[in-house]
Amino acid sequence: MSDDSDGSRGNDRVTEIYVNGLAEVSPDIPIEPSELETAALEAMDETARGYVEGGAGSGKTAESNETAFDRWRIEPEMLRGVESRDLSTEVFGTAFDVPVMCAPIGCQSILHDGAERASAEGAASEDVPLCLSTVSSTPLEEVGEAMGDVPAWFQLYWSPDRELTASFIDRAEQAGYEAIVVTVDTPIVGWRPQDLQQGYLPYLHGTGIANYTTDDVFRSYLDHDPEENTLSTAQTFLDLFGDASLTWDDLEWLHDQTDLPVVVKGILSQADARRAVEHGADGVVVSNHGGRQVDRSVAALEALPGVVDEIGDEAFIGFDSGIRSGADILTVLALGADLAFVGRPYVYGLTLDGAEGVATVLSNLLADFDLSLGLSGYDDVAKLDREALVHESALQ
Repeated sequence: MSDDSDGSRGNDRVTEIYVNGLAEVSPDIPIEPSELETAALEAMDETARGYVEGGAGSGKTAESNETAFDRWRIEPEMLRGVESRDLSTEVFGTAFDVPVMCAPIGCQSILHDGAERASAEGAASEDVPLCLSTVSSTPLEEVGEAMGDVPAWFQLYWSPDRELTASFIDRAEQAGYEAIVVTVDTPIVGWRPQDLQQGYLPYLHGTGIANYTTDDVFRSYLDHDPEENTLSTAQTFLDLFGDASLTWDDLEWLHDQTDLPVVVKGILSQADARRAVEHGADGVVVSNHGGRQVDRSVAALEALPGVVDEIGDEAFIGFDSGIRSGADILTVLALGADLAFVGRPYVYGLTLDGAEGVATVLSNLLADFDLSLGLSGYDDVAKLDREALVHESALQ
């Protein structure tokens, strides 16, 4: 694991890169975010590229997730004693070395043979927690094992079959996952032109359904081994995937299935944040699914301040959608999120170099964040608040 015990993760990473430069060793993984994205997308085949890059409809939501960060500016303050920075935080009584988590992204075998296990190994090497998608290419038990002592959460797609849903939760508990993150913005799949143009849905090829094919409840619905008839298995998966009939009242049933914290992911309004808490959620994740569900949806960052104002003193708040840099992480935390979920950047690293690529991207991202924190005048993430930022309206 990384050693940042002296609170200088950023300094150490910068020194490492420059020393390598003296030896004429250039970084294998691009450091600049847009170059990282370009290199990874070029390395993907066309179907994988559409799955990762594509957004809903015209793609305006995915675009706005990133441009929304431009509306905030960091206001650095000087001479504040920032030689050593504390990046640690605590979530649901568990210590996190960093306020960052790898977001749940499914079907990772289309990007690298190591798939989610490689992502877990890379994240764990940098002490970064990971949230595993239900639609993983790797069984949740294997990914949990790869995380070792670093915290892992399980993202749940709530099946219309309650027995299957309960089985997933039980397996996650047994495998050591520390929270259930139920995604509520995907009861049905959005209109995704890039996937539709190629007629590509990974599940129909048997990709991303490892948690289903290794589940006794799911297998009980098959009259064959999953590998013997991929199309029939995929059809059964589609029948058991999403449940558009769910309402807030159903959260009570979910709570009854587990002693783990339950976090509701996909919240974009103050009203829904309040409903989540009133129906027993231990926290929410502000997210629009990376722009993949509703075209022209509100950007996730636009929604964050209102959600924090509504429930910030009552429940955990995570943020997902659009983070690309250390300054983005700082902005999210200053606006009141307890944890920043990083998605596409780490799977770009996975695409380029498996576990090592994931570790490199996360190391660079955290170094950027650490340096941005210190250079802004803060030695502890717990001290961040909106006063560290200036909104564009105040600059005009």
